[in-house]
Amino acid sequence: MADTRRGLILINTGAGKGKTTAALGTALRAVGNGMKVLMLQFLKGSWHYGELDAVEAFGGNFVLKQMGRGFVKVGGAETDPEDIRLVEEAWAEARAAILSGAWDLVVLDEINYAISYKMLDATVVAETLREKPEMVHVILTGRNAHPLLVELADTVTEMREVKHAYEKGILAQRGIEY
Repeated sequence: MADTRRGLILINTGAGKGKTTAALGTALRAVGNGMKVLMLQFLKGSWHYGELDAVEAFGGNFVLKQMGRGFVKVGGAETDPEDIRLVEEAWAEARAAILSGAWDLVVLDEINYAISYKMLDATVVAETLREKPEMVHVILTGRNAHPLLVELADTVTEMREVKHAYEKGILAQRGIEY
């Protein structure tokens, strides 16, 4: 096996908990190895998550931006044009960041939701991933990863829910879910 070093495309998907958490763990590992990390959170924006405070300790080596308003309406409801505009704006920033080569790792948190909700075209994302500089790593998170992106990725991990605390009526816990 050749010792090839190159930027990887990774996808964290599935119905289980831990997609963003796994991406944050990889990002933390990257920063610990002297890499620069940008994490853009598609759709998130209405809650204050603990990771927003934690990454401040890394200064400009780990930048996390919430690019949405929070939960979006799906499943029969008309998507709010403002949410679509914010996804387009987030994608423009993501694309520029990936292609710039200024970041060693770019995390596109919840981008799979934006694609599965038809707010962003998977072919546009795939085109950018094919054009990325050789050493840039990209992680895409969210349920229902598009088959085109799964095919393009180097590593795909599917989180499977076995059981979850909410089934017992336990609400999301600070420091664990947010």
